[in-house]
Amino acid sequence: MPGMNGPSAVSSVALEPDTVASMALIRSVRGFTPQFADEPFLAETAMVLGDVVMGSGCSVWYNAVVRGDVNSIRIGDRVNIQDGAVLHSTYQKCGLTIGNDVSIGHNAIVHGCTVHDKVLIGMGAIVMDQAVIGEGSVVAAGAVVLQNTVVEPGSLMAGVPAKRIGPVSADLSRNEIERIAANYRLYASWFKEG
Repeated sequence: MPGMNGPSAVSSVALEPDTVASMALIRSVRGFTPQFADEPFLAETAMVLGDVVMGSGCSVWYNAVVRGDVNSIRIGDRVNIQDGAVLHSTYQKCGLTIGNDVSIGHNAIVHGCTVHDKVLIGMGAIVMDQAVIGEGSVVAAGAVVLQNTVVEPGSLMAGVPAKRIGPVSADLSRNEIERIAANYRLYASWFKEG
């Protein structure tokens, strides 16, 4: 599973000053420089800092922060990190690992946890340290997944604290998880064209 073992074919791609990422803040911290498998879409106000390795086809949107200063952040392929989202980890304790085809909604906080492939983290949701979100799951908007929670694959999680309210239906998977991931690849292409 490429996303969980590190993004596929990652190399340190230098982003030229005239690229779409030229206005984003990409910064080395403690000797670690963010690495990208290819040129991602990075919005002008996005920040990617420190020990971050990002796979192919990713996008980091306006005012989103991917902060690998205190521990590592590993992001798979085709991940979209939407406006205002914060990805961080915990110093000397736990890094952050994101699988492939993951959507992280507006203003979500994903902190020091593991998110497997094909997951949707809803707007304003919070996923705390050492939680594990199983493949094909949805964390509903505003939900709070507490520290050390293990979410079984294909779960629909909602509430504060988040509880499993049922399985993710085929319709929800197709019309939300897959649709949102595909739409964000399309949206990023619009910005790259301009």
